[in-house]
Amino acid sequence: MELFYTTTENIDLDSGSLRVDGDEFHHLVRVLRKKKGERILVTDGKGLRCEVSISDIGKTSFQGEIFGYSRIDRPKTEVTVALSLLKSPQRFELFLEKATELGVTSIIPMITARTISQPSSEKIQGKLNRWRTIMLSAARQSKRHYLPQLTEPLSCKKVLALQGFDLKLIPYELSEAAPGVQCSGKNILFMIGGEGGFTAGEVQEARAAGFGEISLGKSILRAETAGIFAVAMVRTQLLGEERTEWF
Repeated sequence: MELFYTTTENIDLDSGSLRVDGDEFHHLVRVLRKKKGERILVTDGKGLRCEVSISDIGKTSFQGEIFGYSRIDRPKTEVTVALSLLKSPQRFELFLEKATELGVTSIIPMITARTISQPSSEKIQGKLNRWRTIMLSAARQSKRHYLPQLTEPLSCKKVLALQGFDLKLIPYELSEAAPGVQCSGKNILFMIGGEGGFTAGEVQEARAAGFGEISLGKSILRAETAGIFAVAMVRTQLLGEERTEWF
């Protein structure tokens, strides 16, 4: 059964009803042509899973009757990727899509010394809205009950100052250290540079902030590929574990 999203505020478990609007309403009704009486799965992206029968379809939203629900445990392994904004918007968007499919917990668009693309404050909200739409579509496709978070762009220094992670890693092309780290059950932050990579000064600052250097192989990967590789590397470690969602 297909999985769709609505906000927590649109779900009323006491009355057994919910509402779906916005892009999800458009996709369900205008694209998939769902009809009254059809059954679907709806989540709030925070672990609540509702079995729903469409009860009424309006012009901008539809009402659903909840006939069953459950709560999905939050994954024990969490992965945040801070990736430099890229010159090509399509490449950054590819990363958003694939990292979401692979189970990333949070994505931080980052601005480093070598970041070429730095959108103005007037344009950033539009980009964030587009990026969230891409991530929502990828989460729907991969049936994720926890939507990944997307922050506003942060400078490299602000990313280095972030706290609360069990493991902080910086894939670096000059490093020869194999990524032999145990990720299961940890809250992990990867910091990945853009075109041209990190400056030597940024790498030194990362070391001082507690980041460990790792190599992703001898070949030089594009930034978006490195980001996807990092998330996939963690997921690979979890393949032998039984869990509702990977992380």
